[in-house]
Amino acid sequence: MNEGDALATPVLAFATSNAHKVSELRAILDPFVPGVHDGYIVTLAQAGADEPVEDGITFEDNALIKARHLCELTGLPTIADDSGITVDVLGGAPGIFSARWSGHHGDDAANLDLLLAQIADVPDRHRGAAFVSAAVLVTPDGQTFVERGEVHGHLLRERHGSGGFGYDPIFVPDGFDCTTAQMSPEDKNAISHRGIAFRALAPHVARVLAS
Repeated sequence: MNEGDALATPVLAFATSNAHKVSELRAILDPFVPGVHDGYIVTLAQAGADEPVEDGITFEDNALIKARHLCELTGLPTIADDSGITVDVLGGAPGIFSARWSGHHGDDAANLDLLLAQIADVPDRHRGAAFVSAAVLVTPDGQTFVERGEVHGHLLRERHGSGGFGYDPIFVPDGFDCTTAQMSPEDKNAISHRGIAFRALAPHVARVLAS
């Protein structure tokens, strides 16, 4: 088997159906696990797996539910994340409900519109928010690793930028004058909640795959 064939053999599962997250993960993992590409990672869809019921009460709970579900099905070390936005004046909501805030899972436009409407009358000085991500790795032999990333900032009143996804077009990180949707993928990964969490998780992934 040549090197290309070896890399094409799935050795890692990623419990997501979100193509944006897969792209981000590959970019973040590459310095730790060189050669990562599509054939190297099995997603929920590729494994023919249904989305598990995410009935946890924290980001960490839901990430572990997803990772354990796909790990059991594939027998592979599996990573997952659960991410969302927490808004100060909403007491931390949408939080774990970020992806389905409007009632329809993954409808980014509807979720963003609803959030903007809910805080329309909130003064700029009180529009603080944070992106939060819990990234986990579970292995078939029962090892579990959990890392968390957060980035704080504030919310604009209208969309700016066409990059990213989710709530990126209205979120400006502290210390920046643009939204995460206006950043290049490289710049966003360098400061994002998911980037922080997955970079912390990446050495665990590398060690597990090397063992």
